[in-house]
Amino acid sequence: MSTSVATQVGFIARRSVRRTFRQPAVLVPTIAFPLFLLAVNASGLDSATNLPGFPGDSYLDFAIVVTFMQGALFAATTAGTELATDIESGFLDRLQLTPLRAVAILVGQLAGAVTVALGGAAVYLAVGLIAGVTIVTGVGGALVLLGLATLIGVAFGSIGAFFAARTGSSQAVQGLFPLLFVTFFLSSINLPRELIEIDWFRTVAGANPVSYLVEGMRSLVITGWDAAALLRGFGVAVAVSIVGFAAAASSLRTRMART
Repeated sequence: MSTSVATQVGFIARRSVRRTFRQPAVLVPTIAFPLFLLAVNASGLDSATNLPGFPGDSYLDFAIVVTFMQGALFAATTAGTELATDIESGFLDRLQLTPLRAVAILVGQLAGAVTVALGGAAVYLAVGLIAGVTIVTGVGGALVLLGLATLIGVAFGSIGAFFAARTGSSQAVQGLFPLLFVTFFLSSINLPRELIEIDWFRTVAGANPVSYLVEGMRSLVITGWDAAALLRGFGVAVAVSIVGFAAAASSLRTRMART
């Protein structure tokens, strides 16, 4: 990355982070909603730990990673909504009068979403530890967990950016939330795949990339240093990031060429 492009990314990134922190309506649900669902699920589904073969004795340990996934989901809508708003307001058109490159716009716009994802992940981890979550991989595993959670935030943020660049509508981006939320529940997010008794559900969960993201993070909490689970988790996150960013960049170049 050249110095000029790095400077451009820094300019857009600072603007994205400042705009994100000026919107409590974005930050508060990102932190509160996942923690609320964690409290409900941990108390209501604790009996699942009695199932033969269930990993661990605490459903709270099992469910803590759900908060990180939901934080990544909010990162997707944050990144997409901010870019779509810039398109709708004409700010993107004004940027075309400057030497600013499309790649700088995309990378910079993700900064706010990534900040939300990382900050949220740190809060979820802290609250989880206070509530009694035990991370079997220790401090090193907690740091890797934060890194993977942030990378997943980047991956989902790239999807949000693609929707924004493709549609140019913040309302369309908001429609992405329930779509991604459904993919969460069609995964191993609430129950290990091997304990899912419904055949079609287990098959869908096995084909769902979200399962491997969840299982990569979960391995750090309740299994240990599982190289295969971590490789799949990081691999899927990187692959989604690359595909999402490439699709967003292509759509944004097309949009900028039209205008």
